[in-house]
Amino acid sequence: MNSLDWAVLIGYFGVMVAIGIWSHKRVDNVSDFFTAGGKMPWWLSGISHHMSGYSAVMFTGYAGIAYTYGVTSFVTWSFPIALGIAIGSKLFAPRINRLRSRLHVASPLEYLKNRYDLKTQQALAWSGMLLKIVDVGAKWAAIATLLSVFTGISLNQGILITGAITAVYCTIGGLWADALTELGQFVIQLLAGVAMFVAVVMKLNDKGIGFFGAWDEPELKGHGEPLVGPYGTVFLLAFLFIKLFEYNGGMLNQAQRYMATASPREAERSARLSAVLWLVWPVVLFFPMWMSPLLVDAQKPDGSDSYGLMTEQLLPHGLLGLVIVGFFSHTMAMCSSDANAIAAVFTRDLAPVLSARARAWDSRSGLIAARVTTVVFLGLSMAVATQVNSPAFKDIITVVIKWVAGLMGPIAIPMMLGLLRPFRRSGPTAALTSWSMGLLAFWLVNYPINWNVDGGVPLEYQVSIPLAVSLFLYIFVGFVKPEDTPNRLAIIEKVNTDDDSSAAAAVPTPAPAGDDVVGTTPVKD
Repeated sequence: MNSLDWAVLIGYFGVMVAIGIWSHKRVDNVSDFFTAGGKMPWWLSGISHHMSGYSAVMFTGYAGIAYTYGVTSFVTWSFPIALGIAIGSKLFAPRINRLRSRLHVASPLEYLKNRYDLKTQQALAWSGMLLKIVDVGAKWAAIATLLSVFTGISLNQGILITGAITAVYCTIGGLWADALTELGQFVIQLLAGVAMFVAVVMKLNDKGIGFFGAWDEPELKGHGEPLVGPYGTVFLLAFLFIKLFEYNGGMLNQAQRYMATASPREAERSARLSAVLWLVWPVVLFFPMWMSPLLVDAQKPDGSDSYGLMTEQLLPHGLLGLVIVGFFSHTMAMCSSDANAIAAVFTRDLAPVLSARARAWDSRSGLIAARVTTVVFLGLSMAVATQVNSPAFKDIITVVIKWVAGLMGPIAIPMMLGLLRPFRRSGPTAALTSWSMGLLAFWLVNYPINWNVDGGVPLEYQVSIPLAVSLFLYIFVGFVKPEDTPNRLAIIEKVNTDDDSSAAAAVPTPAPAGDDVVGTTPVKD
């Protein structure tokens, strides 16, 4: 990097902070901070939903998969996400929007204390928050790894720089700042992605390699196969189910984008836009990664440095800075949205149970608590990021695929399926059994069993077995021990209908978190 690249990078950071300061004017209460007051346009929500699913892991971990295996990086990652969001646009997006518009909640998990009970809500909230700390830690490590490649600064310094900038704008402006910065980041990503695509095509032409003829080169032998290595059919199917839950609200930050729109219909349109972007845009981003074996020799065994090396070699200064800004835009978009979601979970779902003072927060105190929680979460995730390459967490892609994908099912299944009428018989017993046994299955498969199997348990089973166990138990326990009380049925009707029929109207409306531990008004059977 030279002075021009640094100017582009510093200018980007300045714009992000400025957007946060401007967004501050639009945040008057907790609802504005966490769900944009339900006033976000569907197209902005859709772009924000799309951007909040990326991170620099794509340019490190998934670049390594693309370098080693080829197009399976798209087939087993962004394609399942696109398909999952498309399904969720009908199945989940409108219902999650009704959580805000009909139940008046500010956290995606806030409805669980009525749908199940307080114990279930607390179990899912705490485990989801802890998983998010690890997940975001991996994202900070990924962007810091790229920053070290280009600038030579240490991993910890890179984590501190990116985390501090993100903390400023997302803490000041809340979800509005997240969405508006993600819009700007999308434009930057578009310019940077196209620049890299064109640079790679031109370099291939200089080598006498055609756009389509590249796949016949010896270095890319087998790279056109959709399912190779550890990324087989079982892995693809498991990832489709995982991403169906994760990217439609299971990881909380995407749920907020649905909640932020004005109506269920707009939430559905938002999801459709995000699905289309996930289907089309990653092809442009992945193409240079697929071609990278023809252009660079990765220094790391997993090939995770291949995209960074290629960028340095192919792009002139200025454009290099723009692409580096693109790396930052991915990670900062995801991490800021995660921070906002976790702050919502803590201040709305956890703090009122832990503290009587939290139950008495007024609007101003709740907003201060939300901002403080955002900073604390970012700090904890940055601390975890410094340990990503330790023996406990191993490399970045291991954290993202094994930990996040493997643990997603047990946490997300009770939350997401609890919205749907066909699962109305599943109550707190089914939810807690599904959650606890899924976590146990993850531990058994990834550690004791993995240690005692020659060559270890294949990755596809490491991520699919916990999901299968949780899904089966949630349905089975609900069948043998139905807990579909009138109050719980009323909750389900409230999120499945837009009318005010007597069944739907019987649902309790959650009060602000400060009113009581349960946070609801009494329900009449």
